[in-house]
Amino acid sequence: MTQRNRKLAGILNLHDFEVAARKKLPRPIFGYVYNAAEDRKTYQANRSAFDDYRFVPRTFVNVSSISLETTLFGETHQAPFGIAPMGISAISAYRGDLVLAQAAKHAGIPMILSGASLIPMEEVAASGGTDWFQAYLPGTPDAIEALIRRVKRAGFQNLVVTLDYPVPPNPEHNIRSGFSSPLKPTARLAVDGLLRPRWLLDTFSRTLLRHGMPHFENNYAQRGAPIISRHVARDFSGRSHFDWEYLDLVRRLWPGRLVVKGVLHPEDAVRARDAGVDGIILSNHGGRQLDGSVSPLQVLPRVVADVPDIPIMIDSGFRRGSDVIKALALGASFVFLGRPFNYAAACAGEAGVRHAATLLADEVRRDMALLGVTEIAALGREHLYETSRLASGA
Repeated sequence: MTQRNRKLAGILNLHDFEVAARKKLPRPIFGYVYNAAEDRKTYQANRSAFDDYRFVPRTFVNVSSISLETTLFGETHQAPFGIAPMGISAISAYRGDLVLAQAAKHAGIPMILSGASLIPMEEVAASGGTDWFQAYLPGTPDAIEALIRRVKRAGFQNLVVTLDYPVPPNPEHNIRSGFSSPLKPTARLAVDGLLRPRWLLDTFSRTLLRHGMPHFENNYAQRGAPIISRHVARDFSGRSHFDWEYLDLVRRLWPGRLVVKGVLHPEDAVRARDAGVDGIILSNHGGRQLDGSVSPLQVLPRVVADVPDIPIMIDSGFRRGSDVIKALALGASFVFLGRPFNYAAACAGEAGVRHAATLLADEVRRDMALLGVTEIAALGREHLYETSRLASGA
């Protein structure tokens, strides 16, 4: 057994990857991935929301054959979950965006390439690992049109527009961990890198030697600034004036499937549907934006009821197969996860991400069997009991 396989043998769930990544990554890099806004109330709410529901299993059901196959936009995936967009993942793992895409392809699940990624979208698309691209819209109509032309030329079929980023979030935790954007070459950063020699050699040094200083490759139609450039902050600003007319513009320009990410209010979901989007991802950015936000799981039933005619997907806070099942039972069409797959890539590259997908799929399959459910489409509200009813004695 190789050293990497021995290491993965000790990883038994997605939480374990976070523990391992904390040991592998320098403090600033881990801090960036782990970061949540201010007092982390939104992050905590995302996790505690799953406790609002308990399972109601059925017994004496033949569960000898269970299928996780899930159809989304007419395409069949091997599990009801995929990989959410994550910025600068090529800093936490060598060629991280390609690693995530290839692992997703192997697992038969979708992966959304982030607009804040460090590998050109054309290279990732050519790998055949994904045809999903997530965009932070540039600040002007001309720049938006140019970016959409580039995404279309690259061959992506699904465009995901993030709506919950009008201004950058509070950076206090990034500052405390030593991470900054732009990334500043300081003595502290150098020491943090030296304290994690495996990351320094396997990821950072290999990247510099083989590919040069990483750039934000996909935020605009043209190549963006290097991660150490003072222009980085400028490139990720200038969106505070956005309103629904900009989404209407994207819908006119983009011929493929259009998905919006970052919706929490049911009225926003209705407005997005009326703008002609093909799907919605309920999300609070994993707790990284506005602290004290509602969990996507809490608004999921209302949004599904108000917008029943397009797929309602969800992310933020998912760590267990039971989490995925609860969202599906509440009406979600699909679930996306970010940080756990990033940690997995940091720990063991593509093998780590494959292992993470297998662990999660095994949990979903096992829990479905214990529930007495044999296919994803059969999950429904009848399999859940709200804990508020338990508290009231109902």
